Order: sequence, then C-alpha cells, then structure tokens
Amino acid sequence: MNTEGKTDCRQFNTDDWGGYQRVLPPEIEHYIGKDKTQRLERTNGTLRQQTGRWHRRQNKFGKVWEQTKVTTRLVVSYFNWIWPHSRFKTTAAQRAGLTTRAWTWHDIATYPTLI
Repeated sequence: MNTEGKTDCRQFNTDDWGGYQRVLPPEIEHYIGKDKTQRLERTNGTLRQQTGRWHRRQNKFGKVWEQTKVTTRLVVSYFNWIWPHSRFKTTAAQRAGLTTRAWTWHDIATYPTLI
C-alpha cells in the first residue's frame, strides 16, 4: 500500500489485519477497531444497496465516471438529508444540527450551490 502523493491523511482507522501495521509508517496514527470504521462501512453498504453502479457482477456497473459521481452524490444526499432513521425518526442532517426538518428532493434540487 502506497499513499504517497495521494492523501495527506495522518490517521488511519482499520480492522486488526496485520498487513496495515507492516506498511503504515510510524508517524501515522493507526486506530484499530470497528468503533472507528462502523459509520464509513454503513455508508458504503448503503451506497451498494441503493445504486446498481457498485454491483460489478451485473451489467449495470458504472461505465462513465461523471455519472457515477452524480449518482453517489444523490444517494449520499438522500441518506443524509431526506431519509429518516427508523429508530430516531430524524435524518442524519437533523441529528448533526444542520437542519430542523427532513428535506425533500425539491429542497435538494433548488438549494443554491457553487459548482
């Protein structure tokens, strides 16, 4: 694994696979455990479930990178701003204090952004 020039990340959160300890330089903070990776893994699982672009064994995997980026942004936007969690009855954005209500697709489509 070589991250030189690809990221300025100084902290890695991983499982307990021994390969990470062999390749990560000592100046990088290395945290081991599911408590640090659970949220990222849940987001990855949601992306795989919500969009066929991540299913390589089917004919519908993403062939155009720009379309894949747009689809990913839409899924993450839905998951964070529109979808209320079944236990909390609020969206992730509400729990983070970014909004007071669940958004709609209209809210996302008409929100002023910079490109």
